Amino acid sequence: MTAAALDLWRPVPMPVVSKVQETADTVTIELDARDSPVRFAPGQFTMLYAFGHGEVPISISGDPAHPERLVHTIRAVGRVTNPLVAVEPGQVLGVRGPFGTGWPVHDAEDGEVVVVAGGIGLAPVRPVFHALAAHRERYERVWVLVGARTPADLLYREELERFAGAHGFDLRLTVDHADDTWDGPVGVVTRLLEAADFDPSRATLMTCGPEIMMRFVVREALRQGVPAEKIWLSMERNMKCAIGLCGHCQWGADFLCRTGPVMRWDHAMHRFDVGGL
Repeated sequence: MTAAALDLWRPVPMPVVSKVQETADTVTIELDARDSPVRFAPGQFTMLYAFGHGEVPISISGDPAHPERLVHTIRAVGRVTNPLVAVEPGQVLGVRGPFGTGWPVHDAEDGEVVVVAGGIGLAPVRPVFHALAAHRERYERVWVLVGARTPADLLYREELERFAGAHGFDLRLTVDHADDTWDGPVGVVTRLLEAADFDPSRATLMTCGPEIMMRFVVREALRQGVPAEKIWLSMERNMKCAIGLCGHCQWGADFLCRTGPVMRWDHAMHRFDVGGL
């Protein structure tokens, strides 16, 4: 095996420098990558290794302009993510990557951008907001449509409001179940998409969230006239090796760790509703 091939398998140790509790089961951690800067495109992921537990794919959720600061938002859902969420500053994690495809940030220039995210699906598109803000003059209107189960489950709310204020993002939030603190819309995120008055002929739409949510988002975007080749979604599936060898993330003819996770709708649509894939 060549040295280059070994590098794909060998986790790089990086210390945790900060941790933010986002929700009851979700944290954002920052790793010190100054010794091995991770230069990534928005939408790519790394394999995060919790020593003694294993590794899992986690989308990078930081600023692409700062590869020395590697940021991930992680939800506790299993035997590896539970210890990842439990890490504290000073502990060390292993990192492989970045891997996968990214969002079409450059292709969206000179048009409108519509980002639709639900729940933890906001984390993979967070780098898009940084990239758009860094070159705001290259884009027309930017729509950020976000849904969550409850107000307490909304990620990055203060940061999103800062983006909206400083860079003119048109931010719309909704929740499935309101409480006494919420005075905004209640309902599924597709209702926000229905009410957004963007020009479908000039829009690039990016969506990430549960597959059922993305299915309805795509259906509504097509109904409004967004071309299939201008709709992008992140197909986060079970990745184990991240380099297309193990087959865990095979989806039809694609290995999503290589040709995904970000895919164009006209490439994905023929398999999206096929059972068993």
